[in-house]
Amino acid sequence: MSDVLIIGTVALDTIETPFGKVKKALGGSATYASFAASFFSKPAIVSIIGKDFPNSYIELMKRRGIGTEGLKIDSKTFHWEGFYEYDMNEAKTRKTELNSLEHFKPNVPEKYKGMKYVFLANIDPEHQLSVLRQMDSPDFVVLDTMNFWINNKKKSLIEAIKKVDVLLLNDGEARQLFGTANLVGAASHALKLGPNAVIIKKGEHGALLFTKNRHFSAPGYPLENIKDPTGCGDCFGGAFIGYLAKTGNISEKNFRKAIVYGSVIASHNAEDFGLNRLKHLTIKDIEKRYREFQDIREF
Repeated sequence: MSDVLIIGTVALDTIETPFGKVKKALGGSATYASFAASFFSKPAIVSIIGKDFPNSYIELMKRRGIGTEGLKIDSKTFHWEGFYEYDMNEAKTRKTELNSLEHFKPNVPEKYKGMKYVFLANIDPEHQLSVLRQMDSPDFVVLDTMNFWINNKKKSLIEAIKKVDVLLLNDGEARQLFGTANLVGAASHALKLGPNAVIIKKGEHGALLFTKNRHFSAPGYPLENIKDPTGCGDCFGGAFIGYLAKTGNISEKNFRKAIVYGSVIASHNAEDFGLNRLKHLTIKDIEKRYREFQDIREF
């Protein structure tokens, strides 16, 4: 039985970096997050795909133990095309084809409504709110977002943030959302809205955790080979909530471990295009790099 519900996008991504290119690879926030969560728990997704979506991708999800009963099928699949230059922290969009996502209305299957862990991955905040309204009574909710929703759906986004336990966003989004250059100040504003914790992702430079009384700084992993950072933030969030669901422990101390596991999965994801690295990643690989993270921070 699934234990983490993930609402987000399932996409076909065309990505180019200085190290290669892939066309219509499996992507999307829900996809990356669910793959990452699957190393620790049993995720299920709510999203939409098109009739053009390869059946082999659905079978891949099922082999990972990802619940797909919340996948709607209509018209064409959401397609994003983008590229990275040598600054791999910023993706540049060439084309966005919303297709079936344009008129998507999330519908949570009855069997998913009682799930206790919910990840509102990057998608329209109105969809995030809709999913929350359909859930019975989740114990723990994490929300991720992006600059597009801050610019275009800020009111709905703020409403959603007020209803979650953890807010997850990157440093640029934190500054943009709260109108400050100071990340400590941005976290303070966010905590006043209602979440118990705020996690600010800083790409290759790690992540910051803020709670009302404490803060924690996780390092970035010094990768020698980076091919494609697409989906790393989604992997971070999925692994974070997946680990918490596995342990059943939502203490601040366990948040720190979950953040490091999120960073581990995200760092592996960047080593190849799309989900190619995660397809072959093992728990042994994860634990080895987790120990390396511990060593990086020991003094």
